[in-house]
Amino acid sequence: MLTWLAELSPYFSPLNIFRYITFRTGGATATAMLFVFLFGPAIISLLRVRQGKGQPIREDGPQSHLLTKRGTPTMGGLMIMAGVLVSALLWANLANPYVWIVLFVTVGFGAIGFYDDYLKVTKQSHKGFSGKSRLAIEALIAAVACIAISYVEAPGLANKLVLPFSKDLIFNLGWFYIVFAGFVIVGAGNAVNITDGLDGLAIVPVMIAAGTFGFIAYLAGNAIFANYLQIHFVPGTGELAVICGALIGAGIGFLWFNAPPAQIFMGDTGSLALGGLLGTIAVATKHEIVLAIVGGLFVLEIMSVIIQVASFKLTGKRVFKMAPIHHHFEQLGWTEPQVVIRFWIIAVVLALVGLSTLKLR
Repeated sequence: MLTWLAELSPYFSPLNIFRYITFRTGGATATAMLFVFLFGPAIISLLRVRQGKGQPIREDGPQSHLLTKRGTPTMGGLMIMAGVLVSALLWANLANPYVWIVLFVTVGFGAIGFYDDYLKVTKQSHKGFSGKSRLAIEALIAAVACIAISYVEAPGLANKLVLPFSKDLIFNLGWFYIVFAGFVIVGAGNAVNITDGLDGLAIVPVMIAAGTFGFIAYLAGNAIFANYLQIHFVPGTGELAVICGALIGAGIGFLWFNAPPAQIFMGDTGSLALGGLLGTIAVATKHEIVLAIVGGLFVLEIMSVIIQVASFKLTGKRVFKMAPIHHHFEQLGWTEPQVVIRFWIIAVVLALVGLSTLKLR
């Protein structure tokens, strides 16, 4: 919205600064952070009153959680989403279609997560929205977003899969690309959802991934930098750095309240929305495979669940003491802060590996 101020730069030259993505990204970060800091306490108080007993704690999870986390309100993702939306609408170029596509997925996935959280809280059960129905709606939202991205992208890149470490490895998947890209978005949303099981565990890796993809989006959307790094130039995606900045700012604000012992949980409202946001940006910037590297922690978490379920159904034995894998390490004797901080370190390392793909070509 504020980008229109740049049109007044002929009359007041300092306003030209609103043309720069870097400046607006910084503004988006600060705005989202202040928004969550200012309105967070009121939102938490409202949710605590509305929810009463708070988020139901799984009885088949770590027994310590039944004591330490009972009564904590959920749906904290509303704080993050509100901060991201307000900040993005204020600082991003609203004429850019990529901005609206990413926000569409974010709000859509967030609405699904909100309904799931609502059912869990009202029924006081960890069983919320039907898994099949939820996945079907997520797939529909992702498909609409991917079709929109295919129409917006330059003809030379539409429906094509780009592999990292090489500029020449490009595969034209045709309309099957919609299926693949949709799987990336849905998978990212649910992987972050699975990761959100300990205080502060999900939000910091999400911010690390957002910072990484904000940088990638800025480079991919700049013809000079893209040519220098030999990555594919995707016109318009640089604006997504502003949304990533907004996510980082909102994430910092949320972490203030989510730091152990958490005053509020992100819930499916936040985890699905943030995962979907990251997945959509990865698809838009043609870095879907890099998302699997940068978000390797999320991949590890969701794969641990898949492996555990498959192993138990096929052999009757469990591979891990408890899934997702962060609970496995708790059962091994790691304290919750140890698990969280060590997983943060893994997320940083994976982000650095993902960034290395920009130069190793």
